[in-house]
Amino acid sequence: MLAGLAALSLATPVLAHSYKAGEIEIGHPWSRAAPVGVTGAGYLTLTNKGATADRLLSARADIARAVEIHTASLEGGVMRMRPVEAIEIAAGAEVALAPGGFHIMLIGLKQPLVQGNRVPLTLVFEKAGEVQVELAVEAAGARGGGHQHH
Repeated sequence: MLAGLAALSLATPVLAHSYKAGEIEIGHPWSRAAPVGVTGAGYLTLTNKGATADRLLSARADIARAVEIHTASLEGGVMRMRPVEAIEIAAGAEVALAPGGFHIMLIGLKQPLVQGNRVPLTLVFEKAGEVQVELAVEAAGARGGGHQHH
């Protein structure tokens, strides 16, 4: 019976999930499957429902040796990633952290990111404070399509 339940849980699709910190809505945090020791990435959407800007200052996760906020840009045909101090979320604006743009780097994974699992991640905002979210782990080559937006 337990084997049947385990098989059923593996077949369950990743469902959309969202969180709120102050006036910031955090939509579907996700990541790609990755082995131990490499760098993983976290993606999500930040929507500021408030009348004043806020900033994502940092993030942390026990699953990684270090966590940094990065941006990616194409320079001379080469994708370059660089850390950023913060991500500004203007009043009424939405900022997507997605492959090829802003993202959260999970440097030195201590455990694998396994497809179908969820991984705790704490986001720290300048005004909204801290909020713990869960990254839904999708397939290794996923582009974020394994979920539905609200």
